[in-house]
Amino acid sequence: MNSRAEQLMEYAKIIKDTPYALRTYLQTFDNTQKKYVPMDLFEDQIQLIQDYEDYNENITRKYRQAGVTTVTAAWLSKKLQLAKPDNPERVLLIANKRDTAVEMANKVRHFLEQWPEWLNVGFSPDKNSESRFRLNNGCEVKAVATSADALRGYTPTILVFDEAAYIEAGDDFWAASMASLSTGGKIILISTPNGYDPIYYGVYDQALRGINDFHISDLRWFKDPRYTKDLRWVKCQDICHYMLNREQYNDEEVILYDFDLKEYKKLLEDGYKPFSSWFESMSKKFKYDRRKIAQELECDFLGSGDGVIPSDIQENIAKNMIREPIEKYMQATFWQWKEPIIGHRYIMGVDVSRGDSEDFSAISIIDFDEREQVAEYIGKIPPDDLAAVAYKWAILYGNAFIVTDITGGMGVATSRKLTELNYKNVYIEGVNTQNIWDYNAKAMEKIPGLNFNNKRTQIVAAFEEQLRKGFIVRSARLLNELNTFVYMNGRPDHMKGSHDDAIMGMSMALYAADVSFNLLQKNENANKAMLDSWTMSERTYEPNKSFYSYGTAFDQIGSMGFDDNPAFKDIRNVPCKNQYQEYNCLFGKSK
Repeated sequence: MNSRAEQLMEYAKIIKDTPYALRTYLQTFDNTQKKYVPMDLFEDQIQLIQDYEDYNENITRKYRQAGVTTVTAAWLSKKLQLAKPDNPERVLLIANKRDTAVEMANKVRHFLEQWPEWLNVGFSPDKNSESRFRLNNGCEVKAVATSADALRGYTPTILVFDEAAYIEAGDDFWAASMASLSTGGKIILISTPNGYDPIYYGVYDQALRGINDFHISDLRWFKDPRYTKDLRWVKCQDICHYMLNREQYNDEEVILYDFDLKEYKKLLEDGYKPFSSWFESMSKKFKYDRRKIAQELECDFLGSGDGVIPSDIQENIAKNMIREPIEKYMQATFWQWKEPIIGHRYIMGVDVSRGDSEDFSAISIIDFDEREQVAEYIGKIPPDDLAAVAYKWAILYGNAFIVTDITGGMGVATSRKLTELNYKNVYIEGVNTQNIWDYNAKAMEKIPGLNFNNKRTQIVAAFEEQLRKGFIVRSARLLNELNTFVYMNGRPDHMKGSHDDAIMGMSMALYAADVSFNLLQKNENANKAMLDSWTMSERTYEPNKSFYSYGTAFDQIGSMGFDDNPAFKDIRNVPCKNQYQEYNCLFGKSK
């Protein structure tokens, strides 16, 4: 830049357009070319930068070699260079190991050195070590490993957790980290999944539920142009099986086409899996270990296997069932996957909380005819307001059969409110509901609902059984609860700090389906079998027999009204009074 005017114009452009600034002035080392090349950002990385600038709390779920740490370091370098001396940035980089934190600090330093001289503020000689350095505008960068005193004496404006899922720290450390930003600032969590760790997974799960302010940035390898030059989509249940048994698949199960970001969701929903030579080379490095591939490349959260729901079922749900809702209502707390279908039968499970505690109220709606989850609500509202929500959606879903948890008394308010609203299609414990679609006046004398604690094991067992039979779960929120739903002293329950509200709502709905709908179906089948077993004599019809004679199965009354007997020639098939008196015992006592 030769003139001051040009520098000012460029400076304004750098401030306004971060992707432009990084592409124009920064370089990264390309292993494939063995040299430094201009930083080339693809769409997901550009969106990630925008998320950093738009939100103060960010959590990024990434695949291995996504370049997120590098892009974050580049973004930090711009923030540091452009900061005003009267409002400097103080960046704290935290990782499980000091070397990991220092490595990221070195990346930030390297990018700081690349900015042009007319813009670069330079390093201060006051503090200039590998783990802590300062710029001449007062900005500072510090890299530390996780420890009790990591935050002591340092108040950051930007707090970055690198490989956050691998940080070995408890709730106290996380609380101290958040407290350090109480006066304002940004926090960024970067990681590939690592099971259900208390920090990274805990924050991600809460963000998914909408109970914290973290914004989720999801990066997928099949949207990265570096790894998709030969991208294919394979229709299969297991991509590892495809890679190891390719001869069992035909060309019709593989789709080759130029990648379109708008198409990938539909392909995933249709049972296709992304595949490329890069993906296969990475899979070889993991020795085709399905769990590592799912975690490191497909960004799946995988547990230790001690859960109530077996890991293979959870993996099947994660890979083949989870869908984005078609609509989100009530400030994104109510998710809908399918609209009501006329003629289908729906069941609604309602798990009730006070609305002001750590627990959440949950509503799960299932399509009994399709054996599929169609809608879900998770939020904090008072029990009577929850009844209003349940009433509205139950009406929309064809007067859905409502099962309310009345354990502990909180659900009683919800149940009573539904009664006030004159909603009659409800589950009532201890009442023989031969046909749950028929209103039973006596049943309404009891408080509608289900005492969950009395049947907790049976209800959860019914849930697991339906999952084994192929019941379709659509909610990522429910799946996250399954991940932390374990046996505690032999009792199915959620881990400390986790939740099971969506599980409870779904379990009650499926339990009611098992004990009510399936019982009704069994009764229908039994009645049909009994009626089919009733056979009549197949004796040949003889006109000259009297009306007492047996007839065929198509003339069950015999020859009544068809004999040549003169006494009956005029009446034909119109029974007379004497005939009714003769067979009166067949019709029961007259009224």
